Amino acid sequence: MSGSEATVPAPSPSPAPADQGTGRDAILRAARRAFTQRPYAEVTIRGIAADAGVSPSLVVKHFGRKEELFNTVADFGPAAEELFDAPLDTLGRHMVVTLVRRRRELKSDPLLRVVFSLGNQDERSLLRDRFHEQVTEALIARLPGRERTLRAELIAGHLLGLGATLSLHREGAGSLATPEHLADLYAPALQSLITG
Repeated sequence: MSGSEATVPAPSPSPAPADQGTGRDAILRAARRAFTQRPYAEVTIRGIAADAGVSPSLVVKHFGRKEELFNTVADFGPAAEELFDAPLDTLGRHMVVTLVRRRRELKSDPLLRVVFSLGNQDERSLLRDRFHEQVTEALIARLPGRERTLRAELIAGHLLGLGATLSLHREGAGSLATPEHLADLYAPALQSLITG
Protein backbone atom coordinates (compact mmCIF):
# COMPACT_ATOMS: atom_id res chain seq x y z
CA MET A 1 0.00 0.00 0.00
CA SER A 2 1.31 3.45 -0.85
CA GLY A 3 1.51 6.19 1.74
CA SER A 4 -0.90 8.37 -0.25
CA GLU A 5 -3.69 5.87 0.37
CA ALA A 6 -3.44 5.79 4.17
CA THR A 7 -4.00 9.14 5.84
CA VAL A 8 -7.54 9.34 7.19
CA PRO A 9 -8.95 6.98 9.85
CA ALA A 10 -11.94 4.93 8.74
CA PRO A 11 -15.44 5.80 9.94
CA SER A 12 -17.67 3.19 11.52
CA PRO A 13 -17.86 0.14 9.26
CA SER A 14 -21.64 -0.18 9.56
CA PRO A 15 -23.29 0.65 6.24
CA ALA A 16 -25.52 3.67 5.86
CA PRO A 17 -29.15 2.84 5.11
CA ALA A 18 -29.03 4.74 1.83
CA ASP A 19 -26.36 6.33 -0.34
CA GLN A 20 -28.02 9.78 -0.14
CA GLY A 21 -25.81 11.13 -2.94
CA THR A 22 -22.54 10.45 -1.11
CA GLY A 23 -21.18 7.84 -3.52
CA ARG A 24 -20.78 5.33 -0.67
CA ASP A 25 -22.83 2.57 -2.34
CA ALA A 26 -21.02 3.05 -5.67
CA ILE A 27 -17.68 2.80 -3.85
CA LEU A 28 -18.74 -0.41 -2.09
CA ARG A 29 -19.91 -1.97 -5.37
CA ALA A 30 -16.63 -1.03 -7.06
CA ALA A 31 -14.60 -2.34 -4.11
CA ARG A 32 -16.51 -5.65 -4.08
CA ARG A 33 -15.76 -6.12 -7.77
CA ALA A 34 -12.12 -5.18 -7.35
CA PHE A 35 -11.36 -7.35 -4.33
CA THR A 36 -13.16 -10.41 -5.67
CA GLN A 37 -11.77 -10.24 -9.21
CA ARG A 38 -8.14 -9.17 -8.71
CA PRO A 39 -5.33 -9.98 -6.27
CA TYR A 40 -5.34 -7.69 -3.26
CA ALA A 41 -1.92 -6.23 -4.13
CA GLU A 42 -3.25 -5.04 -7.53
CA VAL A 43 -6.27 -3.22 -6.08
CA THR A 44 -5.80 0.51 -5.48
CA ILE A 45 -7.94 3.22 -3.94
CA ARG A 46 -7.45 5.19 -7.16
CA GLY A 47 -8.76 2.29 -9.29
CA ILE A 48 -11.79 1.76 -7.05
CA ALA A 49 -12.54 5.49 -7.19
CA ALA A 50 -12.35 5.51 -10.99
CA ASP A 51 -14.69 2.51 -11.22
CA ALA A 52 -17.13 4.16 -8.78
CA GLY A 53 -16.98 7.51 -10.60
CA VAL A 54 -15.76 9.40 -7.52
CA SER A 55 -12.50 10.95 -6.35
CA PRO A 56 -9.92 8.92 -4.40
CA SER A 57 -10.27 11.40 -1.53
CA LEU A 58 -13.98 10.53 -1.25
CA VAL A 59 -13.10 6.83 -0.94
CA VAL A 60 -10.63 7.68 1.85
CA LYS A 61 -13.19 9.94 3.52
CA HIS A 62 -15.78 7.13 3.67
CA PHE A 63 -13.55 4.12 4.30
CA GLY A 64 -10.01 5.14 5.17
CA ARG A 65 -7.15 2.98 3.93
CA LYS A 66 -7.36 0.07 1.52
CA GLU A 67 -7.18 -2.45 4.38
CA GLU A 68 -10.19 -0.86 6.07
CA LEU A 69 -12.15 -0.83 2.82
CA PHE A 70 -11.30 -4.49 2.31
CA ASN A 71 -12.49 -5.30 5.84
CA THR A 72 -15.79 -3.57 5.10
CA VAL A 73 -16.20 -5.60 1.90
CA ALA A 74 -15.31 -8.81 3.76
CA ASP A 75 -17.89 -8.18 6.51
CA PHE A 76 -20.95 -10.42 6.04
CA GLY A 77 -22.14 -9.84 9.62
CA PRO A 78 -24.77 -7.14 8.98
CA ALA A 79 -26.24 -9.07 6.04
CA ALA A 80 -26.35 -12.30 8.05
CA GLU A 81 -28.02 -10.59 11.01
CA GLU A 82 -30.72 -9.22 8.73
CA LEU A 83 -31.18 -12.52 6.86
CA PHE A 84 -31.47 -14.59 10.05
CA ASP A 85 -33.63 -12.18 12.05
CA ALA A 86 -36.84 -14.24 12.18
CA PRO A 87 -38.33 -17.08 14.21
CA LEU A 88 -37.22 -20.54 13.04
CA ASP A 89 -40.70 -21.50 11.81
CA THR A 90 -40.69 -18.62 9.28
CA LEU A 91 -36.95 -18.25 8.71
CA GLY A 92 -36.88 -19.80 5.23
CA ARG A 93 -39.44 -17.36 3.87
CA HIS A 94 -37.82 -14.43 5.67
CA MET A 95 -34.40 -15.24 4.17
CA VAL A 96 -35.72 -15.35 0.60
CA VAL A 97 -37.79 -12.16 0.90
CA THR A 98 -34.94 -10.30 2.61
CA LEU A 99 -32.29 -11.48 0.14
CA VAL A 100 -34.38 -10.47 -2.88
CA ARG A 101 -35.33 -7.09 -1.40
CA ARG A 102 -31.73 -6.29 -0.44
CA ARG A 103 -30.48 -7.26 -3.91
CA ARG A 104 -32.98 -4.90 -5.49
CA GLU A 105 -32.29 -2.05 -3.08
CA LEU A 106 -28.49 -2.34 -3.13
CA LYS A 107 -28.18 -3.39 -6.78
CA SER A 108 -25.93 -6.22 -5.56
CA ASP A 109 -26.23 -9.45 -3.63
CA PRO A 110 -25.28 -9.25 0.06
CA LEU A 111 -23.63 -12.71 0.03
CA LEU A 112 -22.72 -13.63 -3.55
CA ARG A 113 -19.34 -11.87 -3.59
CA VAL A 114 -17.86 -14.82 -1.69
CA VAL A 115 -18.34 -17.02 -4.76
CA PHE A 116 -15.89 -14.98 -6.81
CA SER A 117 -13.14 -15.55 -4.25
CA LEU A 118 -13.36 -19.36 -4.27
CA GLY A 119 -10.45 -19.98 -6.65
CA ASN A 120 -8.02 -17.49 -5.15
CA GLN A 121 -5.26 -18.17 -2.62
CA ASP A 122 -4.22 -14.65 -1.57
CA GLU A 123 -5.73 -12.32 1.03
CA ARG A 124 -9.15 -12.83 -0.52
CA SER A 125 -9.37 -16.12 1.37
CA LEU A 126 -10.47 -13.82 4.19
CA LEU A 127 -13.80 -13.54 2.35
CA ARG A 128 -14.30 -17.29 2.64
CA ASP A 129 -13.21 -17.35 6.27
CA ARG A 130 -15.51 -14.47 7.18
CA PHE A 131 -18.40 -16.04 5.27
CA HIS A 132 -17.96 -19.29 7.20
CA GLU A 133 -17.68 -17.49 10.52
CA GLN A 134 -20.42 -14.90 10.03
CA VAL A 135 -22.91 -16.81 7.89
CA THR A 136 -22.46 -20.58 8.19
CA GLU A 137 -21.53 -20.62 11.89
CA ALA A 138 -24.35 -18.18 12.68
CA LEU A 139 -26.76 -20.60 11.01
CA ILE A 140 -25.31 -23.59 12.84
CA ALA A 141 -25.91 -21.80 16.14
CA ARG A 142 -29.58 -21.20 15.25
CA LEU A 143 -30.51 -24.62 13.94
CA PRO A 144 -32.08 -27.31 16.12
CA GLY A 145 -31.59 -31.06 15.77
CA ARG A 146 -29.03 -33.26 14.10
CA GLU A 147 -26.56 -32.54 11.29
CA ARG A 148 -26.70 -28.82 11.96
CA THR A 149 -23.38 -28.13 10.22
CA LEU A 150 -24.38 -29.95 7.04
CA ARG A 151 -27.80 -28.31 7.02
CA ALA A 152 -26.27 -24.86 7.57
CA GLU A 153 -23.86 -25.38 4.68
CA LEU A 154 -26.73 -26.47 2.42
CA ILE A 155 -28.84 -23.46 3.45
CA ALA A 156 -25.93 -21.15 2.65
CA GLY A 157 -25.61 -22.91 -0.71
CA HIS A 158 -29.31 -22.36 -1.41
CA LEU A 159 -28.98 -18.64 -0.64
CA LEU A 160 -25.92 -18.33 -2.89
CA GLY A 161 -27.73 -20.32 -5.59
CA LEU A 162 -30.71 -17.99 -5.45
CA GLY A 163 -28.42 -14.99 -5.77
CA ALA A 164 -26.52 -16.56 -8.66
CA THR A 165 -29.75 -17.47 -10.45
CA LEU A 166 -31.16 -13.96 -10.11
CA SER A 167 -27.85 -12.54 -11.37
CA LEU A 168 -27.72 -14.93 -14.31
CA HIS A 169 -31.29 -14.13 -15.34
CA ARG A 170 -31.27 -10.40 -14.58
CA GLU A 171 -34.08 -9.72 -17.03
CA GLY A 172 -35.82 -13.07 -16.66
CA ALA A 173 -39.01 -14.08 -14.90
CA GLY A 174 -37.39 -13.71 -11.47
CA SER A 175 -36.82 -10.01 -12.05
CA LEU A 176 -40.57 -9.55 -12.54
CA ALA A 177 -41.67 -11.68 -9.59
CA THR A 178 -42.30 -10.14 -6.19
CA PRO A 179 -40.03 -11.20 -3.33
CA GLU A 180 -43.07 -12.83 -1.73
CA HIS A 181 -43.82 -14.91 -4.83
CA LEU A 182 -40.20 -16.02 -5.08
CA ALA A 183 -40.42 -17.02 -1.41
CA ASP A 184 -43.59 -19.04 -2.11
CA LEU A 185 -41.58 -21.12 -4.58
CA TYR A 186 -38.10 -21.19 -3.01
CA ALA A 187 -38.57 -21.02 0.75
CA PRO A 188 -40.06 -24.51 1.34
CA ALA A 189 -36.73 -26.18 0.48
CA LEU A 190 -34.91 -23.84 2.85
CA GLN A 191 -37.48 -24.34 5.58
CA SER A 192 -37.14 -28.12 5.40
CA LEU A 193 -33.40 -27.73 6.03
CA ILE A 194 -34.02 -25.30 8.88
CA THR A 195 -36.46 -27.50 10.76
CA GLY A 196 -34.72 -30.75 9.86
